[in-house]
Amino acid sequence: MITPARASALILPLAALFSGPSPAAEDAALLKDLTSVIMLLGMPCGQVVSAKRQADNDHIASCENGNRYRVFVNAEGRAVAQKQ
Repeated sequence: MITPARASALILPLAALFSGPSPAAEDAALLKDLTSVIMLLGMPCGQVVSAKRQADNDHIASCENGNRYRVFVNAEGRAVAQKQ
C-alpha cells in the first residue's frame, strides 16, 4: 500500500512537469506577435489567424485577409516579412 507521503512524492514532480503555459496560450501569443511584426513592417494583413513554424524564429503566417507571409529574423537580427 502506498502511503500519503509516497503518493505526494510521486505526484509533485509530475505536477511540476505538466504545469506551465498551455500550447493554446503560446499559440495566441505567437499569433499576436506575428501580427505586430507584419503591421510594423507596413504589410497588409489585419490579423494573423494561423502560423506554421519552419525553424527557430521562422514562421509562415496566414492573415485574415488571405495574405501569407514568411516572417523570420535575418542574419543582421532584423525581423523580415516576405509575401508568399
